[in-house]
Amino acid sequence: QLQLVESGGGLVQPAGSLRLSCATSGDTLDEYSIGWFRQAPGKEREGVSCVTYADNRYYADSVKGRFTVSRDNAKNTAYLQMDSLKVEDSAVYYCALTWSPNICSGSVGRKDVEDKVYNYWGQGTQVTVSS
Repeated sequence: QLQLVESGGGLVQPAGSLRLSCATSGDTLDEYSIGWFRQAPGKEREGVSCVTYADNRYYADSVKGRFTVSRDNAKNTAYLQMDSLKVEDSAVYYCALTWSPNICSGSVGRKDVEDKVYNYWGQGTQVTVSS
């Protein structure tokens, strides 16, 4: 059974940086596309970024130019480098795996992606941007 574990969240000041990791166990990462989502209290979950199995990368307009998604298949880990963080980036961040690159890319910027659309979800990691 594949499992995802996110890490790297924490408290950071505005304009700071964090790098989130999404590590898999129980299966290799290379055949999956990886989506990153976030959910702030009282708000819908938002698709933030996606990296497909072919390493095509997609970003929501709200994070474009500030966030960088990547993957290291040898380490079975995906990353979300977050720079120039803003207070409004505060949320619980989740990674999720899907066999479909179209689902992954199509999730970016959307707030209506259902759990069942993805094959696996991580437990989330809290990111708080505050001075």
